[in-house]
Amino acid sequence: MATRVLLVDDHTVVRMGLVSILGTCGEIAVVGDACDGETGVRMALELRPDVVVMDLLMPDMDGNEAIRRIRAEWPGAKVLVLTTLGTSDGFARSLEAGATGVTLKSADLPELREAIAAVARGERYLSPEVERIMTADPPSPHLSPRQLEILELASRGLSNPDMAKALGISVPVVGEHLRAVLAKLGAANRTEAVAIAMRRHLIEAL
Repeated sequence: MATRVLLVDDHTVVRMGLVSILGTCGEIAVVGDACDGETGVRMALELRPDVVVMDLLMPDMDGNEAIRRIRAEWPGAKVLVLTTLGTSDGFARSLEAGATGVTLKSADLPELREAIAAVARGERYLSPEVERIMTADPPSPHLSPRQLEILELASRGLSNPDMAKALGISVPVVGEHLRAVLAKLGAANRTEAVAIAMRRHLIEAL
């Protein structure tokens, strides 16, 4: 039985090209195509395809938000992100939103077929180029809003007691947050943690 695919991409030429190319694959049946995220969400919930192939950069509702809405209503949905060259943080955000796989628009037909087949089986799929990018520059660790506040204050040179006063928390709690930040960033001290956070744009340089 052919894998039923829904295509979501705001670029008409790209979307129609994918419809045409995938139409030559006997094991894939394109059951619909949407030109924006809102329509993509509606069609995904109506058609329940085996795989939703989702672009990321779209007006009004981007691909990640569309993925979150689809997965909220249909937890079993399988989504393959098909995007232009991105960053490890960007790819990680798509996976956190609920994507099953990520590949690039530069992929050739055999790679795209492999990606769709893997995602249809429920397997996580990262194209070789996406894996290379994420390995070379791993995604930034997730820091809580409070931990980001601690880092911001540390970047200004505040002591633990000063941070505690500014945030209305105890000095020991500040210490706990700092230890968690150092562990997540792999930093030896607060100075190194601040430098890493600025390099990864988690906080802004003063």
